[in-house]
Amino acid sequence: MDRNEILARYRENPEVPVLIVGGGINGLGTFRDLALQKVDVLLVEKADFCSGASAASSHMVHGGIRYLENGEFRLVREAVEERNRLLRNAPQYVKPLATNIPIFNWTSGLLNAPLKFLNLLDRPSERGAFVIKAGLTMYDAYTQDAAVPKHQFVLRGEALRKYPKLSRKVVSLATYYDAAMPSPERIAIDVMLDGEAAHDGAHALNYVSAAGAQGNEVTLRDELTGEEVVVRPELVINAAGPWIDFANTGLGQQTRFIGGTKGSHIVLDHPELLETIQGHEFFFENKDGRIVLIYPFLNRVLVGTSDLRIDHPDEAVCTEEEIDYFLGLVDLIFPTIDVDRSQIVYRFSGVRPLPSSEANTTGQISRDHTNRVVEPHEGIDFPTFNLIGGKWTTFRAFSEQTSDATLDRIGLDRIVSTAEMPIGGGADYPQTEQEQERWCYMTADNTGVNPERVSDLFLRYGTKAQTVAEYIAERGDDVLLTHNSAYSRGEVAFLIDHEKVVHLDDLLQRRSLMAMQGEVTRPLVEELAGIAAGVLGWDEGEKEAEVGRVVTLFGKKHGVQL
Repeated sequence: MDRNEILARYRENPEVPVLIVGGGINGLGTFRDLALQKVDVLLVEKADFCSGASAASSHMVHGGIRYLENGEFRLVREAVEERNRLLRNAPQYVKPLATNIPIFNWTSGLLNAPLKFLNLLDRPSERGAFVIKAGLTMYDAYTQDAAVPKHQFVLRGEALRKYPKLSRKVVSLATYYDAAMPSPERIAIDVMLDGEAAHDGAHALNYVSAAGAQGNEVTLRDELTGEEVVVRPELVINAAGPWIDFANTGLGQQTRFIGGTKGSHIVLDHPELLETIQGHEFFFENKDGRIVLIYPFLNRVLVGTSDLRIDHPDEAVCTEEEIDYFLGLVDLIFPTIDVDRSQIVYRFSGVRPLPSSEANTTGQISRDHTNRVVEPHEGIDFPTFNLIGGKWTTFRAFSEQTSDATLDRIGLDRIVSTAEMPIGGGADYPQTEQEQERWCYMTADNTGVNPERVSDLFLRYGTKAQTVAEYIAERGDDVLLTHNSAYSRGEVAFLIDHEKVVHLDDLLQRRSLMAMQGEVTRPLVEELAGIAAGVLGWDEGEKEAEVGRVVTLFGKKHGVQL
Protein backbone atom coordinates (compact mmCIF):
# COMPACT_ATOMS: atom_id res chain seq x y z
CA MET A 1 0.00 0.00 0.00
CA ASP A 2 1.13 3.57 -0.64
CA ARG A 3 0.44 6.37 1.87
CA ASN A 4 -2.85 7.38 0.25
CA GLU A 5 -4.14 3.81 0.35
CA ILE A 6 -3.12 3.43 4.00
CA LEU A 7 -4.87 6.67 4.98
CA ALA A 8 -7.98 5.59 3.03
CA ARG A 9 -7.95 2.27 4.87
CA TYR A 10 -8.13 4.01 8.24
CA ARG A 11 -10.84 6.40 7.07
CA GLU A 12 -12.96 3.35 6.28
CA ASN A 13 -11.99 1.40 9.40
CA PRO A 14 -10.57 3.58 12.21
CA GLU A 15 -10.15 0.72 14.71
CA VAL A 16 -6.50 -0.06 15.51
CA PRO A 17 -5.26 -1.92 18.61
CA VAL A 18 -1.96 0.00 18.84
CA LEU A 19 -0.99 3.46 17.61
CA ILE A 20 2.69 4.40 17.78
CA VAL A 21 3.53 8.12 17.67
CA GLY A 22 7.13 8.68 16.60
CA GLY A 23 9.27 7.05 13.92
CA GLY A 24 12.70 7.05 15.53
CA ILE A 25 14.46 3.77 16.17
CA ASN A 26 12.58 2.97 19.41
CA GLY A 27 9.22 3.50 17.73
CA LEU A 28 10.24 1.58 14.62
CA GLY A 29 11.73 -1.26 16.65
CA THR A 30 8.52 -1.59 18.65
CA PHE A 31 6.51 -1.43 15.42
CA ARG A 32 8.49 -4.33 13.94
CA ASP A 33 8.24 -6.39 17.12
CA LEU A 34 4.45 -5.97 17.37
CA ALA A 35 4.00 -6.68 13.65
CA LEU A 36 5.89 -9.95 14.11
CA GLN A 37 3.37 -10.86 16.84
CA LYS A 38 0.61 -10.27 14.24
CA VAL A 39 -0.71 -7.21 16.08
CA ASP A 40 -2.49 -4.64 13.92
CA VAL A 41 -0.39 -1.54 14.52
CA LEU A 42 -0.13 1.90 12.94
CA LEU A 43 2.98 4.07 13.30
CA VAL A 44 2.92 7.77 12.44
CA GLU A 45 5.89 10.14 12.27
CA LYS A 46 5.41 13.90 11.85
CA ALA A 47 8.55 14.22 9.68
CA ASP A 48 10.56 11.44 8.02
CA PHE A 49 11.46 8.18 9.70
CA CYS A 50 14.66 8.41 11.75
CA SER A 51 14.97 12.17 11.18
CA GLY A 52 15.12 13.33 14.81
CA ALA A 53 17.27 12.10 17.69
CA SER A 54 17.95 8.78 15.93
CA ALA A 55 19.65 10.63 13.06
CA ALA A 56 22.01 12.56 15.34
CA SER A 57 23.98 9.75 16.94
CA SER A 58 27.75 9.27 16.99
CA HIS A 59 27.23 6.29 14.65
CA MET A 60 28.57 3.85 17.21
CA VAL A 61 27.10 0.62 18.55
CA HIS A 62 28.58 0.41 22.01
CA GLY A 63 28.15 -1.05 25.45
CA GLY A 64 28.69 2.25 27.22
CA ILE A 65 31.90 1.66 29.14
CA ARG A 66 31.62 5.00 30.90
CA TYR A 67 28.27 4.00 32.43
CA LEU A 68 30.14 1.60 34.71
CA GLU A 69 31.32 4.44 36.95
CA ASN A 70 27.67 5.48 37.40
CA GLY A 71 26.89 1.95 38.59
CA GLU A 72 24.61 1.18 35.63
CA PHE A 73 25.72 -2.43 35.37
CA ARG A 74 22.42 -3.75 34.02
CA LEU A 75 22.51 -1.21 31.18
CA VAL A 76 26.11 -2.09 30.27
CA ARG A 77 25.39 -5.82 30.26
CA GLU A 78 22.30 -5.32 28.10
CA ALA A 79 24.12 -2.96 25.74
CA VAL A 80 27.05 -5.34 25.24
CA GLU A 81 24.66 -8.21 24.50
CA GLU A 82 22.71 -6.06 22.03
CA ARG A 83 25.92 -4.81 20.38
CA ASN A 84 26.89 -8.43 19.72
CA ARG A 85 23.41 -9.17 18.36
CA LEU A 86 23.59 -6.26 15.94
CA LEU A 87 26.95 -7.51 14.69
CA ARG A 88 25.22 -10.81 13.89
CA ASN A 89 21.81 -9.54 12.75
CA ALA A 90 22.86 -6.53 10.68
CA PRO A 91 26.37 -7.40 9.42
CA GLN A 92 25.83 -5.25 6.32
CA TYR A 93 25.54 -2.15 8.52
CA VAL A 94 27.40 -2.92 11.77
CA LYS A 95 31.12 -3.75 11.88
CA PRO A 96 33.63 -4.22 14.74
CA LEU A 97 35.46 -1.00 15.58
CA ALA A 98 38.81 -0.77 17.34
CA THR A 99 38.65 2.12 19.80
CA ASN A 100 41.68 3.83 21.33
CA ILE A 101 41.75 5.68 24.66
CA PRO A 102 44.77 8.00 24.98
CA ILE A 103 45.74 8.23 28.68
CA PHE A 104 47.66 11.15 30.13
CA ASN A 105 48.41 10.02 33.70
CA TRP A 106 48.53 6.88 35.80
CA THR A 107 46.65 7.41 39.05
CA SER A 108 44.11 10.20 38.53
CA GLY A 109 40.55 9.25 39.42
CA LEU A 110 41.35 6.48 41.90
CA LEU A 111 39.35 8.28 44.57
CA ASN A 112 36.89 10.08 42.29
CA ALA A 113 35.70 6.92 40.53
CA PRO A 114 34.33 5.20 43.67
CA LEU A 115 32.81 8.48 44.88
CA LYS A 116 30.93 8.83 41.57
CA PHE A 117 29.81 5.22 41.83
CA LEU A 118 28.37 5.97 45.29
CA ASN A 119 26.72 9.15 43.95
CA LEU A 120 28.85 11.28 46.26
CA LEU A 121 30.50 13.14 43.38
CA ASP A 122 28.94 14.29 40.12
CA ARG A 123 31.52 16.67 38.67
CA PRO A 124 33.80 15.55 35.82
CA SER A 125 37.13 14.11 36.90
CA GLU A 126 40.11 12.90 34.91
CA ARG A 127 40.43 9.14 34.59
CA GLY A 128 43.94 7.72 34.85
CA ALA A 129 45.40 4.48 33.54
CA PHE A 130 44.56 2.37 36.61
CA VAL A 131 40.91 3.45 36.59
CA ILE A 132 40.58 2.86 32.83
CA LYS A 133 42.28 -0.54 33.13
CA ALA A 134 39.81 -1.58 35.83
CA GLY A 135 36.87 -0.38 33.74
CA LEU A 136 38.01 -2.19 30.59
CA THR A 137 38.63 -5.41 32.50
CA MET A 138 35.08 -5.25 33.84
CA TYR A 139 33.78 -4.32 30.38
CA ASP A 140 35.44 -7.36 28.79
CA ALA A 141 33.76 -9.57 31.38
CA TYR A 142 30.36 -8.64 29.96
CA THR A 143 31.24 -10.04 26.53
CA GLN A 144 30.26 -13.70 26.72
CA ASP A 145 31.21 -14.67 23.16
CA ALA A 146 34.02 -13.82 20.76
CA ALA A 147 32.10 -11.07 18.93
CA VAL A 148 34.98 -8.65 19.55
CA PRO A 149 38.53 -9.05 20.96
CA LYS A 150 39.50 -8.21 24.53
CA HIS A 151 41.17 -4.90 25.37
CA GLN A 152 44.91 -4.21 25.22
CA PHE A 153 47.21 -1.69 26.93
CA VAL A 154 50.48 -0.34 25.52
CA LEU A 155 52.96 2.11 27.00
CA ARG A 156 53.91 5.51 25.63
CA GLY A 157 56.76 4.32 23.39
CA GLU A 158 54.71 1.74 21.53
CA ALA A 159 51.72 4.10 21.26
CA LEU A 160 53.89 6.76 19.61
CA ARG A 161 55.45 4.23 17.26
CA LYS A 162 52.02 3.19 16.06
CA TYR A 163 50.59 6.72 15.99
CA PRO A 164 53.55 9.10 15.43
CA LYS A 165 51.34 12.20 15.46
CA LEU A 166 49.72 11.35 18.81
CA SER A 167 50.37 13.85 21.62
CA ARG A 168 53.70 13.12 23.31
CA LYS A 169 52.04 13.79 26.67
CA VAL A 170 50.38 10.37 26.69
CA VAL A 171 51.62 7.82 29.22
CA SER A 172 49.77 4.86 27.68
CA LEU A 173 47.14 3.87 25.15
CA ALA A 174 44.26 1.47 25.74
CA THR A 175 42.50 -0.27 22.84
CA TYR A 176 39.18 -2.03 23.14
CA TYR A 177 36.45 -2.98 20.67
CA ASP A 178 32.89 -1.84 20.12
CA ALA A 179 31.19 -1.48 16.74
CA ALA A 180 30.52 1.10 14.05
CA MET A 181 27.30 1.80 12.14
CA PRO A 182 28.05 4.37 9.43
CA SER A 183 24.42 4.39 8.28
CA PRO A 184 22.01 4.08 11.23
CA GLU A 185 19.19 5.54 9.15
CA ARG A 186 19.37 2.56 6.79
CA ILE A 187 19.01 0.21 9.77
CA ALA A 188 15.90 2.14 10.79
CA ILE A 189 14.37 2.00 7.31
CA ASP A 190 14.96 -1.74 7.04
CA VAL A 191 13.47 -2.33 10.50
CA MET A 192 10.35 -0.44 9.39
CA LEU A 193 10.08 -2.31 6.08
CA ASP A 194 10.62 -5.66 7.84
CA GLY A 195 7.71 -4.79 10.11
CA GLU A 196 5.36 -4.00 7.27
CA ALA A 197 6.40 -7.18 5.45
CA ALA A 198 5.73 -9.29 8.56
CA HIS A 199 2.01 -8.50 8.86
CA ASP A 200 -0.53 -7.00 6.49
CA GLY A 201 -2.15 -5.20 9.42
CA ALA A 202 1.01 -3.21 10.20
CA HIS A 203 1.48 0.17 8.51
CA ALA A 204 3.97 3.02 8.93
CA LEU A 205 3.39 6.57 7.70
CA ASN A 206 5.88 9.42 7.60
CA TYR A 207 4.77 13.06 7.50
CA VAL A 208 1.67 12.29 9.58
CA SER A 209 1.24 13.78 13.06
CA ALA A 210 -1.01 13.14 16.04
CA ALA A 211 -2.98 16.38 16.17
CA GLY A 212 -5.40 15.76 19.03
CA ALA A 213 -7.27 13.24 21.12
CA GLN A 214 -10.64 12.97 22.82
CA GLY A 215 -12.23 9.95 24.45
CA ASN A 216 -11.14 6.89 22.50
CA GLU A 217 -10.21 8.81 19.35
CA VAL A 218 -6.95 10.28 18.04
CA THR A 219 -6.94 12.76 15.18
CA LEU A 220 -4.11 12.30 12.71
CA ARG A 221 -3.04 15.05 10.32
CA ASP A 222 -1.44 14.44 6.94
CA GLU A 223 1.38 16.99 6.98
CA LEU A 224 1.49 17.01 3.16
CA THR A 225 -2.15 17.86 2.52
CA GLY A 226 -3.52 19.06 5.87
CA GLU A 227 -6.27 16.43 5.71
CA GLU A 228 -7.24 14.69 8.95
CA VAL A 229 -8.08 11.09 9.77
CA VAL A 230 -9.56 9.84 13.05
CA VAL A 231 -8.45 6.49 14.47
CA ARG A 232 -9.57 4.64 17.59
CA PRO A 233 -6.66 2.91 19.35
CA GLU A 234 -6.83 0.65 22.38
CA LEU A 235 -3.36 1.84 23.40
CA VAL A 236 -0.99 4.60 22.31
CA ILE A 237 2.80 4.29 22.43
CA ASN A 238 4.48 7.69 22.56
CA ALA A 239 7.90 7.16 20.98
CA ALA A 240 8.47 10.79 20.02
CA GLY A 241 11.88 10.91 21.72
CA PRO A 242 12.77 14.44 22.86
CA TRP A 243 9.33 15.57 21.63
CA ILE A 244 7.46 13.21 23.98
CA ASP A 245 6.10 15.96 26.21
CA PHE A 246 5.14 18.05 23.17
CA ALA A 247 3.34 15.04 21.64
CA ASN A 248 1.48 14.46 24.90
CA THR A 249 0.37 18.09 24.92
CA GLY A 250 -1.07 17.53 21.45
CA LEU A 251 -2.91 14.52 22.83
CA GLY A 252 -4.36 16.60 25.66
CA GLN A 253 -1.99 15.26 28.33
CA GLN A 254 0.47 17.39 30.31
CA THR A 255 3.71 15.59 31.19
CA ARG A 256 7.27 16.49 32.13
CA PHE A 257 9.21 13.36 31.31
CA ILE A 258 12.08 14.65 29.16
CA GLY A 259 15.14 16.67 30.10
CA GLY A 260 17.12 16.14 26.92
CA THR A 261 20.65 17.28 26.14
CA LYS A 262 21.97 18.44 22.78
CA GLY A 263 24.73 16.53 21.04
CA SER A 264 26.42 17.97 17.95
CA HIS A 265 29.02 16.62 15.52
CA ILE A 266 31.07 17.81 12.57
CA VAL A 267 32.24 15.80 9.56
CA LEU A 268 35.70 16.62 8.18
CA ASP A 269 37.22 16.04 4.78
CA HIS A 270 40.74 15.69 6.17
CA PRO A 271 42.93 13.00 4.52
CA GLU A 272 45.83 13.54 6.94
CA LEU A 273 43.67 13.04 10.03
CA LEU A 274 41.92 10.07 8.43
CA GLU A 275 45.26 8.41 7.64
CA THR A 276 46.59 9.18 11.13
CA ILE A 277 43.78 7.40 13.00
CA GLN A 278 44.25 4.30 10.79
CA GLY A 279 40.61 3.23 10.83
CA HIS A 280 40.44 3.34 14.64
CA GLU A 281 38.21 5.53 16.73
CA PHE A 282 39.84 7.75 19.37
CA PHE A 283 37.60 8.00 22.42
CA PHE A 284 38.79 10.17 25.29
CA GLU A 285 37.92 12.90 27.75
CA ASN A 286 38.46 16.53 26.89
CA LYS A 287 39.94 19.02 29.36
CA ASP A 288 36.47 19.65 30.83
CA GLY A 289 35.93 15.93 31.56
CA ARG A 290 33.46 15.49 28.70
CA ILE A 291 33.88 12.20 26.80
CA VAL A 292 34.49 13.00 23.13
CA LEU A 293 35.48 11.11 20.00
CA ILE A 294 37.30 11.19 16.67
CA TYR A 295 35.67 8.58 14.47
CA PRO A 296 36.65 7.16 11.03
CA PHE A 297 33.54 7.72 8.93
CA LEU A 298 34.17 5.99 5.59
CA ASN A 299 36.43 8.46 3.72
CA ARG A 300 35.71 11.25 6.19
CA VAL A 301 36.31 11.88 9.92
CA LEU A 302 33.47 12.52 12.35
CA VAL A 303 34.24 14.59 15.47
CA GLY A 304 31.94 15.04 18.46
CA THR A 305 30.11 15.32 20.69
CA SER A 306 28.69 17.98 22.97
CA ASP A 307 26.29 17.39 25.86
CA LEU A 308 24.35 20.61 26.50
CA ARG A 309 20.98 21.16 28.09
CA ILE A 310 18.32 22.48 25.70
CA ASP A 311 14.66 23.38 26.13
CA HIS A 312 13.23 22.70 22.66
CA PRO A 313 14.54 19.99 20.32
CA ASP A 314 13.53 21.95 17.22
CA GLU A 315 16.17 24.53 18.13
CA ALA A 316 19.09 22.07 18.07
CA VAL A 317 21.83 23.22 15.71
CA CYS A 318 25.61 22.90 15.81
CA THR A 319 26.88 26.31 16.94
CA GLU A 320 30.16 28.09 16.24
CA GLU A 321 31.11 27.65 19.91
CA GLU A 322 30.69 23.88 19.57
CA ILE A 323 32.84 23.89 16.44
CA ASP A 324 35.59 25.69 18.34
CA TYR A 325 35.27 23.00 21.01
CA PHE A 326 35.60 20.18 18.47
CA LEU A 327 38.60 21.71 16.74
CA GLY A 328 40.26 22.12 20.13
CA LEU A 329 39.81 18.50 21.10
CA VAL A 330 41.53 17.35 17.89
CA ASP A 331 44.45 19.59 18.81
CA LEU A 332 44.59 17.97 22.25
CA ILE A 333 45.25 14.51 20.80
CA PHE A 334 47.04 15.35 17.54
CA PRO A 335 48.71 18.73 18.15
CA THR A 336 50.70 18.77 14.90
CA ILE A 337 47.66 18.30 12.67
CA ASP A 338 45.98 21.52 11.56
CA VAL A 339 42.20 21.44 11.38
CA ASP A 340 40.01 24.41 10.51
CA ARG A 341 36.48 25.26 9.43
CA SER A 342 37.27 24.99 5.72
CA GLN A 343 37.52 21.19 6.13
CA ILE A 344 34.02 20.81 7.60
CA VAL A 345 31.71 19.29 4.96
CA TYR A 346 28.68 18.67 7.19
CA ARG A 347 27.50 19.38 10.70
CA PHE A 348 24.51 18.04 12.59
CA SER A 349 22.87 18.23 15.98
CA GLY A 350 20.16 16.39 17.86
CA VAL A 351 18.65 16.01 21.31
CA ARG A 352 18.99 12.89 23.44
CA PRO A 353 15.59 11.88 24.88
CA LEU A 354 16.93 11.67 28.44
CA PRO A 355 14.72 11.69 31.52
CA SER A 356 14.16 14.96 33.33
CA SER A 357 16.91 15.19 35.94
CA GLU A 358 18.32 17.52 38.58
CA ALA A 359 21.88 16.19 38.13
CA ASN A 360 24.52 18.93 38.27
CA THR A 361 26.31 17.59 35.18
CA THR A 362 24.73 16.14 32.05
CA GLY A 363 27.11 13.19 32.09
CA GLN A 364 25.44 11.91 35.26
CA ILE A 365 22.00 11.66 33.63
CA SER A 366 21.17 7.99 33.03
CA ARG A 367 21.19 6.67 29.45
CA ASP A 368 18.94 3.79 30.48
CA HIS A 369 15.42 3.39 29.12
CA THR A 370 12.06 3.27 30.85
CA ASN A 371 8.39 3.02 29.93
CA ARG A 372 6.35 5.61 31.81
CA VAL A 373 2.65 4.77 31.65
CA VAL A 374 -0.12 7.38 31.70
CA GLU A 375 -3.35 5.57 32.47
CA PRO A 376 -6.73 6.61 31.04
CA HIS A 377 -7.98 9.78 32.69
CA GLU A 378 -10.65 12.41 32.26
CA GLY A 379 -11.17 13.00 28.56
CA ILE A 380 -8.79 10.20 27.41
CA ASP A 381 -9.97 6.58 27.37
CA PHE A 382 -6.74 4.83 26.37
CA PRO A 383 -3.44 4.30 28.22
CA THR A 384 -0.26 5.89 26.84
CA PHE A 385 3.14 4.24 27.06
CA ASN A 386 5.93 6.84 27.03
CA LEU A 387 9.34 5.55 25.89
CA ILE A 388 11.94 7.55 27.83
CA GLY A 389 15.66 7.46 27.17
CA GLY A 390 17.39 4.57 25.46
CA LYS A 391 20.19 4.46 22.94
CA TRP A 392 20.73 3.04 19.48
CA THR A 393 22.56 -0.04 20.73
CA THR A 394 19.70 -1.22 22.94
CA PHE A 395 16.74 -0.39 20.70
CA ARG A 396 15.85 -4.05 20.09
CA ALA A 397 15.77 -4.90 23.79
CA PHE A 398 13.74 -1.76 24.62
CA SER A 399 11.35 -2.55 21.76
CA GLU A 400 10.89 -6.11 22.99
CA GLN A 401 10.21 -4.92 26.54
CA THR A 402 7.68 -2.38 25.26
CA SER A 403 6.05 -4.97 23.03
CA ASP A 404 5.75 -7.42 25.94
CA ALA A 405 4.04 -4.74 28.05
CA THR A 406 1.73 -3.97 25.14
CA LEU A 407 0.85 -7.62 24.55
CA ASP A 408 0.09 -8.02 28.25
CA ARG A 409 -2.18 -4.95 28.17
CA ILE A 410 -4.17 -6.03 25.08
CA GLY A 411 -4.31 -9.72 26.09
CA LEU A 412 -2.12 -11.38 23.47
CA ASP A 413 0.88 -13.70 23.64
CA ARG A 414 4.33 -13.37 22.09
CA ILE A 415 4.78 -15.49 18.96
CA VAL A 416 8.44 -14.90 18.12
CA SER A 417 11.51 -13.14 19.48
CA THR A 418 13.65 -10.72 17.48
CA ALA A 419 16.82 -11.60 19.43
CA GLU A 420 18.41 -13.55 16.58
CA MET A 421 16.37 -12.14 13.71
CA PRO A 422 18.27 -10.59 10.77
CA ILE A 423 17.52 -7.01 9.78
CA GLY A 424 16.86 -6.32 6.09
CA GLY A 425 19.77 -7.47 3.96
CA GLY A 426 21.38 -9.19 6.92
CA ALA A 427 19.29 -12.26 6.04
CA ASP A 428 21.35 -15.11 4.50
CA TYR A 429 24.39 -12.83 4.60
CA PRO A 430 27.54 -14.53 3.23
CA GLN A 431 30.22 -14.45 5.93
CA THR A 432 33.59 -14.77 4.20
CA GLU A 433 35.08 -12.59 1.48
CA GLN A 434 35.03 -15.52 -0.92
CA GLU A 435 31.35 -16.22 -0.22
CA GLN A 436 30.52 -12.54 -0.67
CA GLU A 437 32.36 -12.38 -3.98
CA ARG A 438 30.57 -15.52 -5.18
CA TRP A 439 27.19 -14.06 -4.09
CA CYS A 440 27.83 -10.86 -6.05
CA TYR A 441 28.81 -12.73 -9.23
CA MET A 442 25.75 -15.00 -9.00
CA THR A 443 23.47 -12.00 -8.53
CA ALA A 444 25.11 -10.25 -11.47
CA ASP A 445 24.55 -13.35 -13.63
CA ASN A 446 20.92 -13.63 -12.54
CA THR A 447 20.06 -9.97 -13.10
CA GLY A 448 22.39 -8.84 -15.85
CA VAL A 449 23.65 -5.95 -13.72
CA ASN A 450 27.40 -5.29 -13.87
CA PRO A 451 29.28 -7.29 -11.16
CA GLU A 452 31.06 -4.17 -9.89
CA ARG A 453 27.73 -2.43 -9.48
CA VAL A 454 26.30 -5.46 -7.65
CA SER A 455 29.31 -5.35 -5.33
CA ASP A 456 28.61 -1.69 -4.58
CA LEU A 457 24.96 -2.51 -3.90
CA PHE A 458 25.97 -5.39 -1.61
CA LEU A 459 28.21 -3.10 0.44
CA ARG A 460 25.30 -0.67 0.85
CA TYR A 461 22.34 -3.02 1.36
CA GLY A 462 23.63 -6.54 2.10
CA THR A 463 21.60 -9.30 0.45
CA LYS A 464 18.82 -6.79 -0.24
CA ALA A 465 21.12 -5.83 -3.12
CA GLN A 466 19.47 -8.62 -5.13
CA THR A 467 16.08 -6.87 -4.94
CA VAL A 468 17.69 -3.56 -5.90
CA ALA A 469 19.53 -5.18 -8.83
CA GLU A 470 16.33 -6.85 -10.06
CA TYR A 471 14.56 -3.48 -10.01
CA ILE A 472 17.43 -1.85 -11.90
CA ALA A 473 17.41 -4.63 -14.49
CA GLU A 474 13.66 -4.38 -14.98
CA ARG A 475 13.90 -0.60 -15.30
CA GLY A 476 16.87 -0.92 -17.64
CA ASP A 477 18.52 2.16 -16.20
CA ASP A 478 21.84 1.56 -14.46
CA VAL A 479 23.33 4.76 -15.87
CA LEU A 480 25.56 6.39 -13.24
CA LEU A 481 24.58 9.81 -11.96
CA THR A 482 26.36 12.68 -13.63
CA HIS A 483 27.07 14.39 -10.32
CA ASN A 484 27.69 11.36 -8.07
CA SER A 485 29.06 8.33 -9.89
CA ALA A 486 28.69 6.09 -6.81
CA TYR A 487 24.95 5.82 -7.52
CA SER A 488 22.95 5.02 -10.64
CA ARG A 489 19.62 6.41 -11.78
CA GLY A 490 17.99 3.01 -11.31
CA GLU A 491 19.29 2.65 -7.74
CA VAL A 492 18.01 6.11 -6.83
CA ALA A 493 14.64 5.32 -8.40
CA PHE A 494 14.43 2.13 -6.30
CA LEU A 495 15.03 4.05 -3.06
CA ILE A 496 12.35 6.58 -3.96
CA ASP A 497 9.86 3.98 -5.15
CA HIS A 498 10.28 1.37 -2.39
CA GLU A 499 11.37 3.25 0.74
CA LYS A 500 8.68 5.89 1.29
CA VAL A 501 10.69 8.87 0.09
CA VAL A 502 8.53 12.01 0.21
CA HIS A 503 11.09 14.83 0.03
CA LEU A 504 14.54 15.06 -1.54
CA ASP A 505 16.19 15.39 1.87
CA ASP A 506 14.75 11.98 2.78
CA LEU A 507 16.87 10.55 -0.02
CA LEU A 508 19.99 12.63 0.61
CA GLN A 509 20.11 12.28 4.40
CA ARG A 510 18.38 9.04 5.33
CA ARG A 511 18.21 6.63 2.38
CA SER A 512 21.82 7.36 1.41
CA LEU A 513 25.02 8.80 2.89
CA MET A 514 25.41 11.53 0.28
CA ALA A 515 24.74 14.34 2.77
CA MET A 516 26.87 12.97 5.62
CA GLN A 517 29.83 12.48 3.30
CA GLY A 518 29.63 16.05 2.07
CA GLU A 519 28.77 15.03 -1.49
CA VAL A 520 25.71 17.22 -2.00
CA THR A 521 25.96 19.95 -4.63
CA ARG A 522 23.31 22.07 -6.30
CA PRO A 523 23.69 20.19 -9.62
CA LEU A 524 23.29 16.85 -7.79
CA VAL A 525 20.14 18.06 -6.05
CA GLU A 526 18.67 19.14 -9.38
CA GLU A 527 19.62 15.82 -11.01
CA LEU A 528 17.96 13.85 -8.20
CA ALA A 529 14.88 16.08 -8.37
CA GLY A 530 14.49 15.07 -12.00
CA ILE A 531 14.58 11.37 -11.13
CA ALA A 532 12.16 11.85 -8.22
CA ALA A 533 9.78 13.77 -10.47
CA GLY A 534 9.59 10.78 -12.79
CA VAL A 535 8.87 8.35 -9.94
CA LEU A 536 6.58 10.53 -7.80
CA GLY A 537 4.94 12.56 -10.54
CA TRP A 538 6.18 16.02 -9.53
CA ASP A 539 5.56 18.89 -11.92
CA GLU A 540 8.12 21.65 -12.54
CA GLY A 541 6.84 23.74 -9.64
CA GLU A 542 7.13 20.83 -7.21
CA LYS A 543 10.65 20.05 -8.45
CA GLU A 544 11.75 23.65 -7.86
CA ALA A 545 10.13 23.65 -4.41
CA GLU A 546 12.01 20.48 -3.44
CA VAL A 547 15.33 21.91 -4.60
CA GLY A 548 14.61 25.08 -2.61
CA ARG A 549 13.69 23.03 0.46
CA VAL A 550 17.06 21.22 0.37
CA VAL A 551 19.02 24.44 -0.17
CA THR A 552 17.31 26.09 2.82
CA LEU A 553 17.54 23.06 5.11
CA PHE A 554 21.18 22.30 4.40
CA GLY A 555 22.21 25.93 4.87
CA LYS A 556 20.26 26.43 8.10
CA LYS A 557 20.83 23.10 9.84
CA HIS A 558 24.02 21.64 8.41
CA GLY A 559 26.28 24.51 7.38
CA VAL A 560 26.22 23.45 3.72
CA GLN A 561 25.78 26.28 1.23
CA LEU A 562 24.43 25.05 -2.13
